[in-house]
Amino acid sequence: MNRKNLKNLFQEFIFVKIAIGTIASVFVWSISISTCFATDTVDLQLLSANEWRLVGPFRGGRVTTVAGVPDNPQLYYMGATGGGVWKTENAGLTWENISDGFFNVGTIGAIAVAESDHNVIYVGTGEKSIRGVTTSQGDGIYKSTDAGTTWAHIGLPKAGQISRIKIHPTNPDIAYVGAQGQIWGPNKERGVYRTTDGGETWRQVLSVDAQTGATDLRMDPSNPRILYAAMWEHGRKPWYILSGGTAGGIFKSTDAGDSWEKLTNGLPELIGKIGVDVSASNPNRLYAIVEAMPGEGGLYRSDDGGASWELKNKSRILWTRSWYYMHIAADPVNENIVYVLNAPFMKSIDGGMTFEKK
Repeated sequence: MNRKNLKNLFQEFIFVKIAIGTIASVFVWSISISTCFATDTVDLQLLSANEWRLVGPFRGGRVTTVAGVPDNPQLYYMGATGGGVWKTENAGLTWENISDGFFNVGTIGAIAVAESDHNVIYVGTGEKSIRGVTTSQGDGIYKSTDAGTTWAHIGLPKAGQISRIKIHPTNPDIAYVGAQGQIWGPNKERGVYRTTDGGETWRQVLSVDAQTGATDLRMDPSNPRILYAAMWEHGRKPWYILSGGTAGGIFKSTDAGDSWEKLTNGLPELIGKIGVDVSASNPNRLYAIVEAMPGEGGLYRSDDGGASWELKNKSRILWTRSWYYMHIAADPVNENIVYVLNAPFMKSIDGGMTFEKK
C-alpha cells in the first residue's frame, strides 16, 4: 500500500470517531501536584484517602495547561481555553487572573516556571486541543519576571498553537518551545524553537515540514541537553481533523537542540498525535501515548532512552479523543508509575502494562 492510500486509511479510521468532549479541570490540575509534593516533606500516605474535588476557578474556562512550583505546593498556575492565565497562592482556595490587560488573546497552550528563579514565567498562547471549530489561535510567547504581576510579549507571533515550554533548570534565559502550528492551514513556523537570551531572539531548531508541528516537548531531568519532541502531522478543516502520516514521530536531541534524530525502532510508521514523558527517577525510561491504526495505538515504553520501543498496552481508552487529550506524565519518584489524562484519568503502577481508572 502506498503512502497516500495508507495515510487516507488512517485518516478515515480516526475521523469517524470524532465526538465532542470536555477536559475536566480536576484531571489536568491533578497531575502536576505530584511533582510539587515530590520535593516536599509531605508523607504521601497521608493523602491516600483523599478524594478529588473541584478547586476552581469557576469562571476560568476549560483547563488546557497547569504549572506548579516544586518547593511551594501552595503556588499554582492554570491556563484556560479562553480565560487566560490564573494564579493561586493558597492551593486553590482563591484564584486571580493575571493575564488580563497584558495578553492579546485568552487561549493558553503552555505555562512554565523557571526552577532557578520562580519569578520567571513563560506562557505560550494557543491551546493544542484543536477539536472545536471555534478554537482560538495563539499569538506567541509572553514572559513575566515578577511572578505574573506584569507581562511582555517576546515573540513567535506566527507559531500558532504552543504545546509545551521547557526551561533550562539553572539558566532561565534558555528555553525551548514546542510550536504545534496554526490551526487552519500549513505554516513553516511549526516545530521546536530555542532561545538563549530570555526570549530576545528565537531560533527554529527542529522543523519537519509545514504540515508537522510539535505537539509535545520534554527535557531529560538529569541532562538539560537531552530533549524529546513529539511531532504531529495534522491539519484542521471546518468539517474534520486531518491527523497522522509518516512525517510525524518522536525526535531526540542530545546537543541542546542543535541536531535531532527520529526514533523509529518499535514505533508505528503511520503515526498520529503523541504525548511523551521522561521518568525523573530513571531517565532511560520513556513513556509515549500514541495515536495510530488499530492494534498499533496505545502506550509505548522505552527502557533505553528511546533507542527502542515496545507497545505495552493497546487499550483504546488510553488514546481516545486524541484531538483533546494525549497527555501523559511519569511519576517523579517511581519509574513504574505513569498517568494518562484522558476520559477517564488513568494510572498504572506496573510500567504501563495495566491501568486503573482514578
